[in-house]
Amino acid sequence: MFDVHKIREDFPILRQQVHGKPLAYLDNAATTQKPRAVIDRLVRYYESENANIHRGVYELSQRATTAYEEARGKVARFLNAPESAEVIFTRGTTEAINLVASSFGRAFLKRGDEIILSAMEHHSNIVPWQLVAEQTGAVIRVIPMNDAGELLMDEYERLLNNRTRIVSVVHVSNSLGTVNDVKRITELAHRTGARVLIDGAQWVAHHRTDVRDLGCDFYAFSGHKLFGPTGIGALWGRRELLETMPPYHGGGDMIESVTFEKTIYAQLPNRFEAGTPDIAGAIGLGAAIDYIQSIGFESFEAHEAALLKHATQQLSKIPGLRLIGTANKKGGVISFVVDDPPISSLDLGTRLDHLGIAVRTGHHCCQPVMDRMRVPATVRASVTLYNTIEEIDALVAGIRRIIADEGSRKSKSQARPAPSRLALQFPEPAAASPQSAAEKLIEDFDFMGDWDEKYQYLISLGDKLPFMPPDLKTEANRVRGCQSTVHLFARRRPGTDDELDFLADSDADIVRGLIAVLEMVFAGQSAREVLAFDIEAFLKRLGLDQYLSMGRRNGLASMIQRIRAFASAFTGAAAPVK
Repeated sequence: MFDVHKIREDFPILRQQVHGKPLAYLDNAATTQKPRAVIDRLVRYYESENANIHRGVYELSQRATTAYEEARGKVARFLNAPESAEVIFTRGTTEAINLVASSFGRAFLKRGDEIILSAMEHHSNIVPWQLVAEQTGAVIRVIPMNDAGELLMDEYERLLNNRTRIVSVVHVSNSLGTVNDVKRITELAHRTGARVLIDGAQWVAHHRTDVRDLGCDFYAFSGHKLFGPTGIGALWGRRELLETMPPYHGGGDMIESVTFEKTIYAQLPNRFEAGTPDIAGAIGLGAAIDYIQSIGFESFEAHEAALLKHATQQLSKIPGLRLIGTANKKGGVISFVVDDPPISSLDLGTRLDHLGIAVRTGHHCCQPVMDRMRVPATVRASVTLYNTIEEIDALVAGIRRIIADEGSRKSKSQARPAPSRLALQFPEPAAASPQSAAEKLIEDFDFMGDWDEKYQYLISLGDKLPFMPPDLKTEANRVRGCQSTVHLFARRRPGTDDELDFLADSDADIVRGLIAVLEMVFAGQSAREVLAFDIEAFLKRLGLDQYLSMGRRNGLASMIQRIRAFASAFTGAAAPVK
C-alpha cells in the first residue's frame, strides 16, 4: 500500500502554513518540491566535493567529476538509453529543445523542408522551431486537436510527407493534461524518414520512460519537475544523430584542440556541454532519480490516478465551473474556468492563495492552446505523489466558497446604465498633481495591515471604476502583456492643452483595483506631470511590488507604458521606456 503521509515527511516545505492555512501545493506541473535526500545531496556536494570537473588532477576535482558522470549514468539508466554518452546535460527542457532546433536545423533543414508540431505545445517547443524556420526557410505544420484536447491522428498522418524532416511533440500537455501516443507518432514519422523529438517534461516524474521502446530520436526533460534542482535537465539523442550535429555553444570542455585556424570538437557528450556546467544541479538530479526509483513508479501511479479522478469528479459538480481539456488519457493536470459568476483565473488563483492553496493561473506558456479552447486563461491544478485527497477537497471547497462570495458581491452591486459614446464619464482628478494623489494613497495603504486587507481595498477601488463602454473594448485599445484581458482608452481632456483623460477595464478584479490606482494618480493630470512622475518608486512605496507576480508586474508595466505613450503624444515628447 502506498503511504502518502509517510512520503510527505520527506518534503520539508510541505509542513508550512501559508496565510495561516496548511499549504496545499497543487502546482507540480510548474515545479515539484524537493525531498530531503536531494537537499542533503546538494549540501554535501558544496560542503565536501565542490570543484570544477574534467580538468583537475587533485582529489576534490576527481570526486566532483565522478559524481557528475555518475549522475549522467543514472539519467541514461532512468531513460533506458543505450549509453550514457548520449545524455547531454542542459538547463532544462527548454534548452534541450533549443539545442536540437539549432543544431539539427543547421545540419539538416533547408528551404521547403517541413517541421511538424502539435497544437498543444508549450512555447518552448514552438519558438525555437520558428527561429530555425526563419533561418533556414523551413515551414512549420501543426497537428490540430479536438475540443477535448486530443490530437487528430488522421490529420497528422496527412501532414506527413517526404518533405517532413522532424516532428516535435509533447508527451503530456502541461496545459490540458493530455497524454499523447508518442510511440505511434514516432512510428508514423519514421515511415517518411522524419526524426522525432519528445518533450517529456510532464511525463518523467509520473511514469517509467523507455526511449528504446518509444523509438524516438530525441527525448528532453527538466530536473525541477522530477523533484530535482532548478536549472538542470537532460537531452537524450541517438549517437548517430548527435555526431552529425554541430555544437550548440562554443567554449571550454567541448573541444579537443583549438588554434586560430581551426577547432576540433570533443567527442560526445562533451561537444554539447561548453563551459563549466551546473555540477551541483546534475548531482542533485541524480539524487532525485535515486529517490523516485527507491519508491518505484508502480507504487504511486494508482495514487496519482485516484487524485486526478477525484478532482475531476468533484470539480465537475461545481455549478458554473467548466473543465478545459477532457481527453480520455490524461496525466495529473486539470484545468478549468469559472463562467457563472464570471471569475477571472487570476482572481480565482489569488483568492485560493489566501486559503493556502497554490495553483497556477494564466495561459501556462501555451497561448495557442488558449486560443484553440477560446479562453484567455485557465486555473490549473496539478498533482504528484505527495498530494492527498484532503488537498483536493480543500481546493473544491475553496472554489465553492469563492463562487458563493462572488455571486453575493455581484448581486448586491447595482448595474450602472451604459452611457452613450457622446456622454462618456471620465474620472475627475483625485488631487492637484500626481504626487499629491500618490501621497494620499500611500497614507491609506500605510494604515492597512497584511496583504489580505490591502487586497480587499484594491477590490473595493476596482468596484468603483468608471464604466467603460463595450464599443471601446477593441483590439486597438487592448493592452498586451497582461495576464488578464485589459483595455485602455485615452484622450486629451476637452478644453485643455495636455491634460489626460483615460478609461480602462479588465476581466480580473485585482487588475481593476490596480487600474483604479493608476486612475487616481494620472486621470485628469497634465501630460508633462504624468511623464515626470516616478510611478515605479510610488508603487514600491505603496508596498504592492512584493505581492504582485511577475505576470501582474509586467501587465501593470504595460498599462503604465500605454499611459505614458498617450501623454507623450500630447506633449510631442518621447515616452520614457522603463
